[in-house]
Amino acid sequence: MAMIGVRGRVIGLALVPMAIIGILLLFQLIAGKIDDLDQSLRTRSAAIARQLAPAAEYGVASGNTEVLQTLLDKAAIEPDIRGVAVFADNGQRLAQAGQGAWLDVLQSKLPTDRIFLVEYKARLVYYAPITRTELIVDDFQTFDSPDAPTFESQTRLLGWVGLDVSRNATLKSQREAIVRSLLILLAGLGVSLYLAWLIGRQITRPILALTHTVSRIGEGHLNERVMPSGQAELGTLQRGVNHMAAHLQAMQGQMQEKIDQATARLVFQASHDVLTGLINRREFERRLEHTLLSAVQHEREHALCYIDLDQFKVINDTCGHAAGDELLRQLTQLLKGKLRERDTLARLGGDEFALLLENCNIQDAIEVAETFLAEVRRFRFKWDDRIFAVGMSVGMVAINRDSGAVSNLMSAADAACYVAKDRGRNQIHLYESSDSDLMRHRGEIQWVTRIQHALEEQKLRLYWQEIRRTDAAPNAGRHVELLLRMLEDDGTEIPPMAFIPAAERYSLMPVIDSWVIQEAMRVCQNYLLSGPPQHCLFAVNLSGASLKAPAFRSMLLTYLQEMPELGPHLCFEITETAAIGNLVVVNEFIEAMREFGCSFSLDDFGSGLSSFVYLKNLKVDYLKIDGAFVRDIVNNPIDRSMVEAINTIGHQMGLKTVAEFVESEAILSLLKKIGVDYVQGNVVHCPEPLTSLCGQV
Repeated sequence: MAMIGVRGRVIGLALVPMAIIGILLLFQLIAGKIDDLDQSLRTRSAAIARQLAPAAEYGVASGNTEVLQTLLDKAAIEPDIRGVAVFADNGQRLAQAGQGAWLDVLQSKLPTDRIFLVEYKARLVYYAPITRTELIVDDFQTFDSPDAPTFESQTRLLGWVGLDVSRNATLKSQREAIVRSLLILLAGLGVSLYLAWLIGRQITRPILALTHTVSRIGEGHLNERVMPSGQAELGTLQRGVNHMAAHLQAMQGQMQEKIDQATARLVFQASHDVLTGLINRREFERRLEHTLLSAVQHEREHALCYIDLDQFKVINDTCGHAAGDELLRQLTQLLKGKLRERDTLARLGGDEFALLLENCNIQDAIEVAETFLAEVRRFRFKWDDRIFAVGMSVGMVAINRDSGAVSNLMSAADAACYVAKDRGRNQIHLYESSDSDLMRHRGEIQWVTRIQHALEEQKLRLYWQEIRRTDAAPNAGRHVELLLRMLEDDGTEIPPMAFIPAAERYSLMPVIDSWVIQEAMRVCQNYLLSGPPQHCLFAVNLSGASLKAPAFRSMLLTYLQEMPELGPHLCFEITETAAIGNLVVVNEFIEAMREFGCSFSLDDFGSGLSSFVYLKNLKVDYLKIDGAFVRDIVNNPIDRSMVEAINTIGHQMGLKTVAEFVESEAILSLLKKIGVDYVQGNVVHCPEPLTSLCGQV
């Protein structure tokens, strides 16, 4: 049923009831016709038998068979009569015309007062009794008597008339009637089917047209419309579909417009920086590759500038990222106004930009870059009620047929920019392969790989150096500083100042400090388990980058929560510059660690410009005097005065003072005289591998 279409259903709905009614009427008609034919045959046959019985009375009574035969021959002429016979009352057949199969009238005990019918499949046999009625009359009785005359009658059976009637003609007529009726039915059904098809076609044509239109609309042909064909419900539906298609077409147009706009935005965003509108690193490198190809194929000369803003981090940290973003937007507009038509400015990320100067030699490129520098120097950034001056460092490299790959150009420009910043910032540095500053920078980059290799291959080691009290107080415990070393593959030791600057430059210090913390706590735990006779305080250096890293602080806090017994044996050394640059973070860190009994030491004190101002805001326990003052304290009265001043202020604030780089007995003697609490240096104790510590204590 689900596979039948609307037209088929309409035709079926019109035809099926008509066919059912026609078939029922046909059955009724055929049944009536058959009954009528059969009844007509029976009636006619009974009438003939009824007429033959009295007609044969004389012949039977007189025994005149000729009369009987003549009568029977005339009767046999009637259609459908197969045969006629007359039987005497003793069962003797007196005459017969035609064929017939007869009963034994005596043994069958046929009724004498009525016609008897014997019915067969193909014939009917009637037996009509032949009777004679005798009236007894009194010849001497007159009719003039007052009483009416009465007569006595007596009926006597003379025999039977047999009539054999064939039913073949009737059956044939019945079959013909059935065939005619079926033909009429089929003709009627055919006409009805045609009329139903015409009606269904008339009804379903607009529905099918509507279905086709909806299907086309569903396939995406939103310009498809259906022709309205009336004002009734179907017309309302057609107009509704057209209105829906028009609305969908309008919506598709709007959607396509939005998709085109979104696609254009995505294409733009894929190649441009969202904040500044400049092209991004990927698009810049693609254009740089095209420019490099022109230099190789056509021997053209171009220039690449790598630009890094100076003081951007200060503005970003003090005023927030919104201020930093606004600064980048304003500087972008400033620099774009100075670009030549064929130049390309890109934002590589953060505060780093790149400038591609096509068909420009180095001298002209330097002039363009100096113009940029002058504009940035004059620029003042205003945020709220504060005004900032910014600068930029520029690394420049020539692009020619010998420049190599794009990655080499970018690396060279970056290295030249680093040198410009290292030489004082806000200047231009031209890349040259023999530049000593560039060689140093490349060396630092190589150190990054070596540091990562040392971390992966367990090539870092901890040494220890004693920090000794100057008063030699008994039972004062031991105070040691843990020192970091790196091992070459051949076992050679590398001092920390050889690789720490590179680690600080490339943000590797949190990883190194994490390793140092884990190793220090492991050693401290082993030391406690060995049952030492006296207390030992392990001093561990922490970098400013690690202090600012939330993940590092969380890691250290987790360790101490798991092993709180180690807290009183740990002293964290923080450099003065790191502490001053992150004063709030450092104080929060100190408070969190003090809950576990940890102590703190301010390292390299005196190297900053505002040391005494910030000292009162730092909750430390030890004050380590910068070794630059201690090293020449014997010969330099100014250094001696600085040490004395630091020692005095430290004691007034309740801090223990520590002097580093004590390399001679004269220095040691003078420090004891000044009253410094602790001394540290090779004259006191030379650094040793950490594995020897437990065995000596």
